[in-house]
Amino acid sequence: MHPHPLDTTKFPDNAALAAQLRARRLGLAPDEARKIQQMLGHPPTQAELCVFDIEWSEHCSYKSSRPILKKYLPTESRNVILGPGEDSGIVYFTTHEGVRYGIVISHESHNHPSQVLPVEGAATGIGGIVRDVDCMGASVIGTLDPLRFGDPFGVHRERTLGIVKGVVTGIWQYGNALGVPNLGGDVAFDKSFDDNCLVNVVALGICREDEIIHSRVPPGGEGYALILVGKATDWSGFGGAVFASDTLDEKNEEVNKGAVQIPDPFLKNVLLLNKANQEVRRRAKELGLQVGMKDLGAGGIACATSEIGAAGNFGVELNLDAVHVAEENLPPEVILCAETQERYVWAVPPSFVEEVLDIYNNRWDLPNINPGARAGVIGYATREPRFRVRHKGKLVVDADIHDVTGGIVYHRESRPRPVEEKPLELPEETALPTFDKGGWGGFCGAALARMLSSPDLCSREYLFSHYDHEVQGNTIIRPGEADAGVIAPLPGCLAGVAVACDGNPFYGALHPYWGGANAVAEAIRNVAAVGARPVALTDCLNFGNPEVPTAFWEFCESVRGISDAARNLKDDAGEPIPIISGNVSFYNQSESGQSISPSPIVAVIGVLSDYSRALTMELKQPGSRLLLIGRRYNELGGSAYARIIHNVRAGKVPEVRWEEERKNAWAVIQLAEMGRLLSAHDISEGGLLVALAEMLMACPPDNPLGAHLICSCAAPEPVEGCASPPSPTGRGQGEGDRPDLFLFSESSGFLVEVHPGQVNLVKRLLSDDDIAFWDLGETNSGGRLRVESQGGETLVDAPVAQLRELWKHGWERMLEAQ
Repeated sequence: MHPHPLDTTKFPDNAALAAQLRARRLGLAPDEARKIQQMLGHPPTQAELCVFDIEWSEHCSYKSSRPILKKYLPTESRNVILGPGEDSGIVYFTTHEGVRYGIVISHESHNHPSQVLPVEGAATGIGGIVRDVDCMGASVIGTLDPLRFGDPFGVHRERTLGIVKGVVTGIWQYGNALGVPNLGGDVAFDKSFDDNCLVNVVALGICREDEIIHSRVPPGGEGYALILVGKATDWSGFGGAVFASDTLDEKNEEVNKGAVQIPDPFLKNVLLLNKANQEVRRRAKELGLQVGMKDLGAGGIACATSEIGAAGNFGVELNLDAVHVAEENLPPEVILCAETQERYVWAVPPSFVEEVLDIYNNRWDLPNINPGARAGVIGYATREPRFRVRHKGKLVVDADIHDVTGGIVYHRESRPRPVEEKPLELPEETALPTFDKGGWGGFCGAALARMLSSPDLCSREYLFSHYDHEVQGNTIIRPGEADAGVIAPLPGCLAGVAVACDGNPFYGALHPYWGGANAVAEAIRNVAAVGARPVALTDCLNFGNPEVPTAFWEFCESVRGISDAARNLKDDAGEPIPIISGNVSFYNQSESGQSISPSPIVAVIGVLSDYSRALTMELKQPGSRLLLIGRRYNELGGSAYARIIHNVRAGKVPEVRWEEERKNAWAVIQLAEMGRLLSAHDISEGGLLVALAEMLMACPPDNPLGAHLICSCAAPEPVEGCASPPSPTGRGQGEGDRPDLFLFSESSGFLVEVHPGQVNLVKRLLSDDDIAFWDLGETNSGGRLRVESQGGETLVDAPVAQLRELWKHGWERMLEAQ
């Protein structure tokens, strides 16, 4: 390491100073290092440089994204209890037995670590996100994991599949051992992720509103003790925040691996689920004490202690000699900045210190659960707003605490690139694959079979079967059963929570604005399809290098799309749906210059007043009517049909038509709340035909249902007394719409199952609200999916069992293909 301070004045040339910074394994730019020395008033020590390097990184300071996020994103509504700014956001859930409860949510990424060490990277991603929720005073009730991997059939196939298997292993090993149910996620494969996989993680918790703990030293907290709890500090994760804020260079393999943390879910289980942390919180409440708590993630002790102090407008003094360490002679910057897992810091009054130490060290016996683990006082909150750190009697950090935590801001250049605005030009009918072997019927059936067996659309049972979904006994709808997971987190209370996450990188690649807007819209449709009212959003924004103007423009456009969607789709009171938590992950770009496709991933919280009315996608009975809600438009850009069948990545992507989108979603929510629907599924990837196939394949194999649809490209018969709606393809009658456009367009919408005795009422209710819908057909007991054109031509006629076999084993074929 480097024991001597760095005097930047001795390096007037930026190139020479940059070389010095690299030699010290720092990510600081030369101008940033000079500014640090100017603020400190002395040449910075290695420990000071490491602290600023982390706190001023993109990962911690949002130095490139902060102005854009503040400019666009709505963060407030009547239901927001706590918006962005702490470790998690909190939105009002329900009042039960006179107590107000909130849902706590956090959304992060662990991309670079998972590319380098997939098992450890994914596991510690889960570990970090549940700590973010736990330290707010919440009980953790679920996780989700949206994942993006490289091309499983491309030139890096072997590496890609190794990362897939490792990430899945890391998630299930940690999550299952921790005892938190997995509620869902999604997966996409694309060659743009060959060098940078995405492992985004979401965690949910529930807490009483009057028991929220903030990530700050409370008012009047001068002299509060800072207690470090958890594993003994070691080298693991040192430089992790900076590693996550730079381009991934495979040549630095050993350095990269050293920046990845090492998980210990069993210790976390004791701290979090086996109630050690909860016992401290309970005792603080009984004693009427105000306390603060923060998890140790990026930047370790340095970030957690400086941020918990600065948030309360206090300073902090630390003694690194008091930190329990796993090995002797660790340098001060390592003790201060390593990201050893399973650690927290408490800010408590002096009178409470001995009891806190006794709870962890004796009652919960941390030293015997993990070697070196314990709780100990490492510092104090001070009135003077300084961040001072001592090691072996020497002052190794002395800085204004707000300089440390305040970060810096860059106003990056944004340069537009071309986007796809024109509809995709489909091949002539006679040029379509297999068309000569049966016309549209031969083609549409073959296209459906191929799409269902592809990695993009096949069953996710390989993933879901590894995860424990019901460990806490609160799960109502499991992954794969509906568009969103549903849990009932309060015993004796009918209120339920629905959660889903979405994002389509193929849309983002063609049109970043609509990519962002569609991520919000589809997430909302997912909770609407189970009957839940959307109340809050989170976003994890995964992009390339912000120093590249076109890459930064992609980020800005995606954020603008998210903002417009949140503001225009609105909640049940007509307010914007607030973004209450989130994360930005930049530098998802390899040394070769390959950047990922723009990948905003949005999670949504929905609330059900009665979880017993929650809908799944499984068709329930023969003889039901199947209604399409939402027009089909000629916007196949980025669609699974265009990619898988035509190998084309071009054309106009689905737009979000704000009024139509909101009306459709709220119509489904209200019909579900009234008990008028038997099942529902949103139409997104794969289009209408894939959505219907998924509803059929969700039925029990030993009791299969079938369906018979008419591909209605023209306006239907009007409901008595109501005007006839326009055609479901957004065109007038007689324009000769192609059935593949109707069946595979990913324009937003829903397919709903309605009991025949309810169908006239449902139609009337939809018509009264001016909702465009089409009665396309009915379910039956035949076990076949049959679709006809209006002229009577058979477009699809396939046994559901055959489709299920193709769909069910798609992932296995991907892993086994040579």
